[in-house]
Amino acid sequence: MSDHDPERTTYPPGVVPDDDTEALRQAATNEAFSCFYRATIRSLVGFLLIQGASLPIAAEIAQEAMIKAYQRWNTVTHPKAWVYTVAGRALVRQVADIREDPYEQTPEPTSLLPAPDMAAEWEVRQDLLRILPRLPIRQRQVLAWTFAGYTPSEIAQQLRITPDAVRASLKKARRAASRHPSAAGYHAEPPGEEKS
Repeated sequence: MSDHDPERTTYPPGVVPDDDTEALRQAATNEAFSCFYRATIRSLVGFLLIQGASLPIAAEIAQEAMIKAYQRWNTVTHPKAWVYTVAGRALVRQVADIREDPYEQTPEPTSLLPAPDMAAEWEVRQDLLRILPRLPIRQRQVLAWTFAGYTPSEIAQQLRITPDAVRASLKKARRAASRHPSAAGYHAEPPGEEKS
């Protein structure tokens, strides 16, 4: 990963930007990142919840991934995929270190779950989240990427596996989920690409 800091830009020899140019550049960077953050943070937390993280852990990992994205903002070409990858890898490292119990209580309102009426949607997702810890980590990863709207080919690229391995993991995860009573009728389908 690059150590590029968007606040320290190098200029060609003999070119010294005036303070106004630098301030405008920084303001544009901040605005672009702010828009990206607002559009992505909730789905990133959901992506981590699907993989078995508790809400506090998912929120913390998502924030850390966003901080890293901001620090490298001018060098990241596909920011959404980049933060999903960084966050997913951080979760895998954490799961390898500690195994936590699934989060069983409805969280207090936060910026990630601001309205009380969103609790019903949260509870529905909890039924599925109770099944996920029983699945192998690869199947949870593939489901999380699928729910985030990625195709098997895109998931394969991010996880550095083959598209066939993605489809096989997704098929096994669906089969396991369909055997659980609270997931009856639930199917995760990849968006717009070949389905298994």
